[in-house]
Amino acid sequence: MGVTRLLDAGMRYDDVLGLRAGTDAGRMWDEVAEELGDARTAQALAAAEAGRAVTAHESHRAAAACYLFAQMAFNFDTDRKRRLYARFDDAVAAAAAHSPVPMRRVEAEFGAGALTGWRLRPDAPRGTVVVFGGQSGWGATYLRYADALVARGLAVILAEGPGQGDSRLVHGVHLDVDVAAAFGVFVDLAKSDGPVGVWGNSVGGLFAALTAARHPGVTACCVNGSFAAPRLLEFRTFAEQAKAMLGRADDDAVIANFARLRFDPAAEAIPCPLLVLHGGADPLVDLADQQPFLDAATDATLRIWDDGEHTIYNHADERNALAADWFAERLDGNRA
Repeated sequence: MGVTRLLDAGMRYDDVLGLRAGTDAGRMWDEVAEELGDARTAQALAAAEAGRAVTAHESHRAAAACYLFAQMAFNFDTDRKRRLYARFDDAVAAAAAHSPVPMRRVEAEFGAGALTGWRLRPDAPRGTVVVFGGQSGWGATYLRYADALVARGLAVILAEGPGQGDSRLVHGVHLDVDVAAAFGVFVDLAKSDGPVGVWGNSVGGLFAALTAARHPGVTACCVNGSFAAPRLLEFRTFAEQAKAMLGRADDDAVIANFARLRFDPAAEAIPCPLLVLHGGADPLVDLADQQPFLDAATDATLRIWDDGEHTIYNHADERNALAADWFAERLDGNRA
């Protein structure tokens, strides 16, 4: 896994080096990452005991990033993956207890299961952005995105949608449901705080576009490095993740579900402002893959980083600042 992605999701650089050293020495990725998380957790607990709340918060977040990447060693829902994801949850909850901005777990009924996430709510928010990922980055993976949004007076819901996080691992909600209705649950949760935007990353960008097209409560939408017409890529990791999201083990089922999820600008319109982010060096998503989103909107902005990796990992701070400014301007301008 690339260094830029590790850093983007909150892993500290010395932990990145430690992870590389351990795996280069022949140790298992998940074991090394978990040990790094344990060390950060110990630091956080010691800081909390000494009354150093800021350090405790930062160290619990660093631990969470380590546990997050530990569980990514497993694409399918093994017991080991579930245990590591639970450790990620615990670290995020511990960080939330020391957060300078009120942060709490959210859980909403959906079908026979539930959808989960984290909500950060500053005083008198100007609106809310619901942030989510795709096949492997879920929920609190996007805490650094939340930092940028909260700094601009926006509340944030870090959502775990169908096939993601605890919505899947604990509550059994897979990607065979109405995706727009599912993410619409988070939009409805947020609307009491004013206008609501959705920001989807990787395959989550497709989910954001579908939600913006079908849910009247969406005021602004950002798509970051996604396919309008998802397809089964010839990478083992991608294929296994897609199967795990759907809860099926056969290629044909995934292909059929991707066809069901396809965004067609001839049939769908995005009525709100749209921001599309694209990396010119993205090995997964071409600009043509994102063009249908642009075609579906009358108020669309495209930002390209010529050397940008998938979801712009390698320009993370600039990406977050640009998108957070864009959301702040659109949501604040649409307050009742």
